[in-house]
Amino acid sequence: MFTVFPSLLYLGLYIGQSTQAQEGNLPPPHIRALPTSKVLSKGTVTIQCQIPEAEAYDIYKVEGRKPMDRNILPLPKKNNTLRIQEMTPDQAGLYQCIYQSGVQWSQPSNPLQLVMTGAYDKPSLTSITGTVVASGDNVKLQCCSKIQFDVFILIKEGEVNTTQNLSSTLQGSAHQAIFHLDHVTSTQMGTYRCYGAFRNDFYVWSHSSNQLQLVAKKAPDDPDLTEPRCSTEATRIDRHPEAAEPMDRQASEDPKEVTYSQVTCSIPTQRSAGTPSFLPRQTQISEYATLALR
Repeated sequence: MFTVFPSLLYLGLYIGQSTQAQEGNLPPPHIRALPTSKVLSKGTVTIQCQIPEAEAYDIYKVEGRKPMDRNILPLPKKNNTLRIQEMTPDQAGLYQCIYQSGVQWSQPSNPLQLVMTGAYDKPSLTSITGTVVASGDNVKLQCCSKIQFDVFILIKEGEVNTTQNLSSTLQGSAHQAIFHLDHVTSTQMGTYRCYGAFRNDFYVWSHSSNQLQLVAKKAPDDPDLTEPRCSTEATRIDRHPEAAEPMDRQASEDPKEVTYSQVTCSIPTQRSAGTPSFLPRQTQISEYATLALR
């Protein structure tokens, strides 16, 4: 007969529960960085694993290893956030998260690219083809720096997935990359920036370049068909006493020459798109005014 110590019994129970947990059977959560995934050096960021309800969460940096919390925490981890108080190059990289419900673990989230900016001087961003463009035009944006960056990164503000990476080339004494935006549409108008980085530390970027605003070219000015069109015509007629209303005795005795001004306004309407039509004649408005009395 032998004795089973309570501590060994607990350890065996925990190991049994851990091995029973099934990996990757639940749908993946969503991972995001607040307020942004591009964090200035020594800045603060919070990584959040989003799922309506779970018993445990694990947010981890992808470094070719399995999530640590899944196998070493005997109790559920209720906190679904990871807060970085001071951003450093070591904390930049790819992050993922998972969650546990019952004995099942979820599939990992899509990778979150957490970038530290401000490590190097900023490059400059210019448009070779101009900043006012028409729909369908081809646009060339040049990112340039005197630092020998391996790669330049172009981003469009307000859109997480609008990012292009290009290797740099030597042009004179500077390194540059030319980004091509072919057959641009209205969705590609907006504010652009670029960064420089090195391949051996890809998630550590330079300061942001200057802003570059792409603006849609306006169509040629067309006459405003919603405004009334007015014409003025001055008419001079001889006024005789018998044709005019007497104003006083002197005015009724002496014939006068009177000049009137007729102002006629036509109010346009529109029958169909691009086909203006004016209202019938009876909708025209005429006003008369006395310009001179001689």
